[in-house]
Amino acid sequence: MSKKGSSRFMPLVIAISVVIGILIGTFYTKHFTGNRLGIINGSSNKLNALLRIVDDQYVDTVNMVDLVEKAMPQILAELDPHSTYIPAQNLEDVVSELEGSFSGIGIQFTIQDDTIHVNAVVAGGPSEKIGLMAGDRIVTVDDSLFVGKELTNERAMKKLKGPKGTQVKLGIKRASEKDLLSFDIVRGDIPQNTIDAAYMIEDDLGYIQISKFGRTTHVELLNALAQLRHKGSKGLIIDLRGNTGGYMEAATRMVNEFLPQGKLIVYAEGRKYKRMDEYYANGTGSCQDLPVVVLIDEGSASASEIFSGAIQDNDRGTIIGRRSFGKGLVQQPIDFSDGSAVRLTIARYYTPSGRCIQRPYESGKDKNYEMDLYNRYAHGEFFYKDSIKMDESQRFETSLGRPVYGGGGIMPDIFVPQDTTGITSYATEVLNKGLSIQFAFQYTDANREKMKPYDTEEALLKYLRQQGVVDQFIRYADSKGVKRRNILIQKSYKLLERTVYGNIIYNMLGREAYIQFINEFDPTVKQALDVLKKGEAFPKAPEAPSIDENNSDEGTEKTTAKADCHTQKKTKRINA
Repeated sequence: MSKKGSSRFMPLVIAISVVIGILIGTFYTKHFTGNRLGIINGSSNKLNALLRIVDDQYVDTVNMVDLVEKAMPQILAELDPHSTYIPAQNLEDVVSELEGSFSGIGIQFTIQDDTIHVNAVVAGGPSEKIGLMAGDRIVTVDDSLFVGKELTNERAMKKLKGPKGTQVKLGIKRASEKDLLSFDIVRGDIPQNTIDAAYMIEDDLGYIQISKFGRTTHVELLNALAQLRHKGSKGLIIDLRGNTGGYMEAATRMVNEFLPQGKLIVYAEGRKYKRMDEYYANGTGSCQDLPVVVLIDEGSASASEIFSGAIQDNDRGTIIGRRSFGKGLVQQPIDFSDGSAVRLTIARYYTPSGRCIQRPYESGKDKNYEMDLYNRYAHGEFFYKDSIKMDESQRFETSLGRPVYGGGGIMPDIFVPQDTTGITSYATEVLNKGLSIQFAFQYTDANREKMKPYDTEEALLKYLRQQGVVDQFIRYADSKGVKRRNILIQKSYKLLERTVYGNIIYNMLGREAYIQFINEFDPTVKQALDVLKKGEAFPKAPEAPSIDENNSDEGTEKTTAKADCHTQKKTKRINA
């Protein structure tokens, strides 16, 4: 055949090849993937077709962008409780919370009486540099009135935060000044510390409270450890109560500081990821021999559970408190071109012994899942260890052979019930209404200059007791509709005293001073100190059972099972 003849038939040859390719592809799709690709494509086309039909034929005009935004969370909610959709306008706030810093003016504020009150200014931040002070009230922003009943924390943050280098003009009412003060503030990077307190709780024992696992938490921990070791710390309490988690990488780096080389920290498994992301200690940890106690409770989740699970399963320290939350799902960030994102669950976390951290859930039934903590409370789990029933099918063993249990969350080695000392109906009412925080703010605001000379907790407490502050608070609560009940007040007096004094200490001396004060009365902290003082922080292997020669268990096979997790308004202090 000539070259002309062959070129004439070339288009036909290509067309036949394409058709054959399509047929082969269709055959393999149907016979070797269970037609899953066809299902996905078909469903996707149905969704797209539905949106086009609604946009084209629906009786009223529909905002299609808004419709899709509302549909995205609903679709993900059918999968599991932690796969989420993050709209573009919220993504920056979600990310910045864990990134270690954000751009803003550098203040902590609350909204009282429809006005922004400055609680504190960040040391070295933009607001401190230009002279803003605790107690100031923000009345105008960029020459526009910014007060009133429509003022919310979200609106305030949107106005005060912003890109680094941008400027905002604030009109400030200061108690000592007759006229409104004007400040032009250039926004800058504001550090967000994730370690709220690091101090010597006893002469030779240190204490560290970690609020979340952020980008900078490991570095913060190293600095805190160095300072405590320099002060003579021979034992350590790490408080993870209420820590909802954060970056898994931060947790693995931090627990690496306490584990010998080669010890497994955590691993993950999923449908597409078999035994992925195994993390082992590399032997470079700075505190491998330091006695350590970890505090957890029902608010400890995710990265907190990875940390405490690794310590417990490797018999490296003692876990004290109450059963943790039980969030052990791995979320993969997936960003969209419009600035929004999803966090899609792709695997589950397992502790070194093989326990699944994630508590059971039913897909698409978030309500039952969200009620879990309430149900735990109602069943007495916060108050009685015996109310927690262990599932023997989910029994595992630590490296020393101590029994631990899966089924959701980390069970502590030592249970400490929730402290109910001083709880009465009167105390519950004033605390639930947030009256102690409101009163403490107003008292601080009115007496800030008088309290400034008292720059230690001891001195400030002495001053407050002389002023009869608790009795002032009781009169304040009465003015807010909580009637005085003398017998109940007497029973709750110590609790009310700690709460009011603690909040004033927070306002005047900062969060670490507040935590030190509260820890003096904390039964879980007291239990941790007792364990460290007795030298019992390192767990011991269980004693071997005595063997009856006539009824020997020798040769009996012991097995452990791997959990199948799949089947199973108060006043806020805000940073800007």
